[in-house]
Amino acid sequence: MHLTPSIFKAYDIRGVVPSTLDEPLAEALGRVFASMDRAEGEREVAVGRDGRVSGPAIATALIRGLIAGGVDVVDLGMVTTPMLSFATTTLVRSGIQVTASHNPKDHNGFKLVLAGRSLHGEQIRLLRDRIANDDFGPDVAPGQLRRHVIQGAYLDRIATDIRLARPLKVVLDCGNGVAGASSPQVLRAIGCDVVELFSEVDGNFPNHHPDPAKPENLRDLVAAVREHGADVGLALDGDGDRVGVVTPTGNIVYPDRQMILFAQDVLGRHPGAPVVFDVKSTQRLAEAIAAAGGKPVMERSGYVLLKDRMHELKAPLAGEMSGHLFFNDRWPGFDDGTYAGCRLLEILSRHPDPGAVLDGLPTSHSTPELHVPCAEGEAHRVAAELAKVARFPDAQVCTIDGLRVDWPDGFGLVRASNTTPVLTVRFEGHTEAAMHRIEQRMMDLLRSVKPDAAIAAAAH
Repeated sequence: MHLTPSIFKAYDIRGVVPSTLDEPLAEALGRVFASMDRAEGEREVAVGRDGRVSGPAIATALIRGLIAGGVDVVDLGMVTTPMLSFATTTLVRSGIQVTASHNPKDHNGFKLVLAGRSLHGEQIRLLRDRIANDDFGPDVAPGQLRRHVIQGAYLDRIATDIRLARPLKVVLDCGNGVAGASSPQVLRAIGCDVVELFSEVDGNFPNHHPDPAKPENLRDLVAAVREHGADVGLALDGDGDRVGVVTPTGNIVYPDRQMILFAQDVLGRHPGAPVVFDVKSTQRLAEAIAAAGGKPVMERSGYVLLKDRMHELKAPLAGEMSGHLFFNDRWPGFDDGTYAGCRLLEILSRHPDPGAVLDGLPTSHSTPELHVPCAEGEAHRVAAELAKVARFPDAQVCTIDGLRVDWPDGFGLVRASNTTPVLTVRFEGHTEAAMHRIEQRMMDLLRSVKPDAAIAAAAH
């Protein structure tokens, strides 16, 4: 079997079908994961898949490997990644979602939960090495397969948790991703008037790419919110674990600003509690957490890292700029775009003008997430060198993940991506002039270490 090492990412496995990810790989992955599951004292693994065209064949091969590896499989069929996560908190402790999230349509991959914890980093490298060496563990008796429909229990769990103060009109854009098969029903169950966009699950994504982090993918939603006079617009990504938010005036509320509302809400029930966020987040978020009586905790970027840190600190909330939002308050602590959207609707329903609440959030002038291309392996070396040479006596320097420098009127960030050979940079200022000043200072420092550093096309 040909193995492409680059498909094994920091937090999941993703490749192009069939050139770098195929059915033999899926089956081998199943056999190795089954061995790891049994070593943890577990005997069952839940399997779900998103709406990609290659999903059924890849999932079937994965299940074949898991059963051969001696574990029982709970086949959930076509579900969102959050539904797989829900299964690992209610039915079993281990699970694999066949998904490539918001990647292009010819991609697929795996998100893995082993004995209640998301696999990442060294564990994924170990998995890769065992697959490469056909290290499937000792021969064991094959497991059993059973099918389980989880949608009803999942919907009921959210519907019994969320209480709207009044009905809201919501436009929901599922982008032809797998959430289209369930999320509209969830929003209606909590009392919303729902206008659906692109709910039909179609792995070819014929209308727009299912990635709400990019403004171009929200144009249809912006237009529909205005056309229907909706209170808010929500957009879900390809596997349903991230949400985008649009106001009635067409403004996009990125996740780090959504977190301001969520932090104020949960800190009312958990005074003094920590709230975890990543280094890409707006400076306004830490200020808002502190003002609400919480403890701001900045963490490295990477949704699994934030989730682990949240559980370690017993924090009621964690969130990442990319859109992964974790509620450990009234919810079992996994990221779910539909549930996060429902929590937002609950907050907005208490106000006569939801748009004014969203548009009134503290704001700054900021760049999107920008990329500086690097040679393979260069980005981490440059980021480490920057952290050593940074000298900013007029600012606060943070080196937990590359280099973040906070001035009283904004911040600059340079960090190495964990998934592609680029440096990720972002600049924010309370004024446009402050943003440009900070960008200039940070880029000057970067070019002192990497003289050919140049910003490529933006990818928010």
